[in-house]
Amino acid sequence: MIAINDGGIKVNNERIRDKRYLDKVMSPSDAVKFIKPNMTLGVSGFTIAGYPKVIAKELGKRADAGEKLDLTVYSRASLGEEFDGELARKGVLKARMPYQTNKDLRNQINKGAISYYDVPLGQMPLWVKNNYLNHIDVAIIEATAIDENGNIIPTTSVGASNTYVQYADKIIIEVNTYVPASMEGVHDIYSPEKVPNTKPINIVKVDDRIGTTYIPCDFNKVVAVVYSDIPDNGRKVAPVDDEFKMMASNLIDFLHEEVKKNRLPNPLPPLQAGVGSVSNAVLKGLKDSDFENLTVYSEVLQDSIFDLIDAGKVKCASGTSLTISKEHRDEFFKNFNRYKDKIILRPQEISNHPEVIRRLGVIAINTVIEADLYGNTNSSYIDASRLMNGVGGSGDYCENAGLSIFITKSTAKNGLLSCIVPQVSHVDHTIHEIHVLITEQGVADLRGLDPIERAMTIIDHCAHPKFKKSLYEYLQTAMITSEYHENPVNLKAAFDFKKYRK
Repeated sequence: MIAINDGGIKVNNERIRDKRYLDKVMSPSDAVKFIKPNMTLGVSGFTIAGYPKVIAKELGKRADAGEKLDLTVYSRASLGEEFDGELARKGVLKARMPYQTNKDLRNQINKGAISYYDVPLGQMPLWVKNNYLNHIDVAIIEATAIDENGNIIPTTSVGASNTYVQYADKIIIEVNTYVPASMEGVHDIYSPEKVPNTKPINIVKVDDRIGTTYIPCDFNKVVAVVYSDIPDNGRKVAPVDDEFKMMASNLIDFLHEEVKKNRLPNPLPPLQAGVGSVSNAVLKGLKDSDFENLTVYSEVLQDSIFDLIDAGKVKCASGTSLTISKEHRDEFFKNFNRYKDKIILRPQEISNHPEVIRRLGVIAINTVIEADLYGNTNSSYIDASRLMNGVGGSGDYCENAGLSIFITKSTAKNGLLSCIVPQVSHVDHTIHEIHVLITEQGVADLRGLDPIERAMTIIDHCAHPKFKKSLYEYLQTAMITSEYHENPVNLKAAFDFKKYRK
């Protein structure tokens, strides 16, 4: 039902069911007046899902008029073009954390125009709670609806929204009517208390629910409610090429072997996969495998997960974000009831929590920019200086997973560069956090190997053939200049390099 409030603004009583909020509905241009220069904002949104769409445009207009805003923005993960891109181009931002994927924002960070600090996503809510960071002046939260008791029903992500709502001085709610009202009910909101009152997180199965379907909200902190009908501007997913198919095949063969050796149960433990085309393509390979009754305990649920649900492969998927590509977005919402009882969206402090990841024995599958011969991986910086996206949540999972797998193509730039390098230029995950490395060339199982054995295994199984010789020559030089130099017998016993000089 549409009505007019005292401010002359049309209101939707079906989306705002607590009548107290109706008089707080206003235009975005009025709502943005609550945001002052040098403030810190806590913004909803995780991997370009569930982020506010109309507020940033008004901030951009103020910047165009000459106002120096110098805002610090804390998100949950990457935000869409309407927020990160708009504010970066308009010069609104002073600082940004903890993760981004927008090219304009990335360019400004790499130029030094915007300060950026990288932090594992699972830690971000804890840092806010413990006042490690700036106090949050205003939280801007996208909602599907406001219920009868004034609580916020999130849209396509939860992330750290519950934390920002709890700790911000003021709250602006952006009600997005594009997102179907049927989204209500998929969320499971639970926030651990601060130390020393923290209690065990009672999740022992992926489909366990321990919280509420809404974010509790203090009515007195809400200063504005605005409407939006703009969909998430999800990223385009790259088509599955032959190399992606080989990576998927290698992963599935490896998992089969683990089951055969009684090192994994069947059905498999819950799967986690990082965001992006590589992970999406590799997970698609499971659709044609003989693995059944799969579960997912991840942070991002993307296109491939719903393909697996359609194929009857996945019975439950838990995450903190629905990151659906633009090509599949409308069809997904049209058929949302098909997925509703199979998905759960939790806060990122739960989706990425070490306790739950360890208890469930999650199989973590994450992508990297490059990996070195010893197993160190780099997922955030090019040449140690140019930020790509950030470390994201991969550290939360790989450090605590029952099985930690990293995947990458063996080459980049149309085969000109090797993604297997002597030493990574920047370390995000050390040799202690990787169990298996997979490329389209093969699988390197690194568990229980010493550094030289790890290097040989990675070159043998994961490097592209045209780079193997130079990688072996580097390894030989490294070994000769180490303790092996004093005992040439050990060097010869360790490896016969001659056959790789051909």
